Amino acid sequence: MQADTTDSSSIPIYVGAQQSTAWRRTLARLTHALDNSRLFPALLIAPVMIFFIVWNVIPTLWMIGLSFYKYTLMLGNPRFIGTDNFISLMNDAQVWAALGRTFTWVVLGVGIQTVLGVLLGYLFWGSRDMPGRRLALTLLFAPMILTPIAAGVFFRLIYEPTFGVAPFLFRQLGMEVNFLNDRNLAFVSVLVVDIWMWTPFMILITLAALGSVPRAELEAAEIDRIPWLKRMRYIVLPNAKFILMLGILLRTIDSFKTLDLVYLMTQGGPGNVTDLIALLLRRKAFEAFDLGWSSALAIILLLSAIAFTSIYLYILNMSRRQEVI
Repeated sequence: MQADTTDSSSIPIYVGAQQSTAWRRTLARLTHALDNSRLFPALLIAPVMIFFIVWNVIPTLWMIGLSFYKYTLMLGNPRFIGTDNFISLMNDAQVWAALGRTFTWVVLGVGIQTVLGVLLGYLFWGSRDMPGRRLALTLLFAPMILTPIAAGVFFRLIYEPTFGVAPFLFRQLGMEVNFLNDRNLAFVSVLVVDIWMWTPFMILITLAALGSVPRAELEAAEIDRIPWLKRMRYIVLPNAKFILMLGILLRTIDSFKTLDLVYLMTQGGPGNVTDLIALLLRRKAFEAFDLGWSSALAIILLLSAIAFTSIYLYILNMSRRQEVI
């Protein structure tokens, strides 16, 4: 009788290999079916949508509902008052004054940042072979990396009337200047810090916008000896305006809700010359604890941001329609 020479120890290994192969085939079929399924994009975007709904949509809906109630921490239970909070906002002179200062802040700040950013960005874009260009750009972008709190502390020390650098330099010229406590200088002094911080952002946006201009068109214009102004009008601006306007929109929205820099440097003072709308909202919500009134004001700010975005999109679409025509 012939002896069985099969090694029994190899049977579990063989069975395990078969099971592993079966699992791989099953996994491959599931992956292939998932790739071809219409649910696959939804599964990819689901985590982001869940995060957005939990942290954006639900708080926004809660804020909209709360704006129709009289609710403070001292009052206790919310009391429905309809649109009284919005009527109170419309009749509040303090709100209109803060909105006026905020619009002045946005127009001056974003306007100066855009002009300086475009000029410096064009300078760096046109001097690619300049020695030390990369180092200069790195140093130029440094303020944008700082947080507003760090920049506020830094410039508050610079403006400090006793040992600050800026008052010391003015004293050498025979002038005694108190930047943050002077009603005529406080607004401009804080605005200078904001311009210093965010002009590099507009430089970066300008470089990105100019980088989107086709080099072939620029070279053809140079060969044809087209004047510089016509190159800017007919070649550079049509190709660069989308990215540039996007940067202006982002800066406008971000500047409209400026809080931390101004709060750290002046807390809205002296008096109320630097009291922007975001500071007023913070004071009503976290110092007076008037949550219903603050929610109504927050909705006004949200609608203002939506209005800025709508104006931007309208101008952009209007320009595209004119190009098509």
